Amino acid sequence: MVLPHLPPALVLLDYFGIAVFAVSGAILAAEKRQTLVTFIFFATVTGVGGGTLRDLLIGAPVFWVHTNATLLICIAAALLVWVLSHRRFTHRSLLWFDAAGLAAYSTYGAAKALAFGVAPVPAAAMGVLTACFGGIVRDLLAGEPSILMRPELYVTAAALSSGLFVLLALAGVGPVAALVAALAAFIVRGLAIARGWKLPAYRN
Repeated sequence: MVLPHLPPALVLLDYFGIAVFAVSGAILAAEKRQTLVTFIFFATVTGVGGGTLRDLLIGAPVFWVHTNATLLICIAAALLVWVLSHRRFTHRSLLWFDAAGLAAYSTYGAAKALAFGVAPVPAAAMGVLTACFGGIVRDLLAGEPSILMRPELYVTAAALSSGLFVLLALAGVGPVAALVAALAAFIVRGLAIARGWKLPAYRN
């Protein structure tokens, strides 16, 4: 099987997404006052969870199995949070690291799905899965309310990024599509964090 080649900019976006999601997982372990082993476990689950599910669904080799770099990034992120004072990493820090990971990973997930021949709409869905699944697993393991059960603009921001990337890629915009899509998601999620933007809840 000949694997599709992704531009270096997208590969860097992937590593960035892994790193910031791993940091967010370790911060949650810090909030729960867990051991270093749990720090590393939370960092790894959050960093690779969404990408693992994506690769299994699109028929790609699971991205972290054949390289050392991914797990080393997760371990380094966990050690960084462990060593630095907990005062430097508040719950609000977790939200912002998570926002950065969401923006990067939703874009990269959609790009990788397109590269493996996935149709545009499912490719956008793969971007959302890539961005959200690791955080969902992290929160469930920590006993935190899942982001899916809160009205915050979270999945919406991921859908904006992945959908926008797919549209721009189909329009032939080029490498700048990833930057535009990731920036759009980060702005929307950032405004939701800063201003409390939420989706309207169902009312009977």
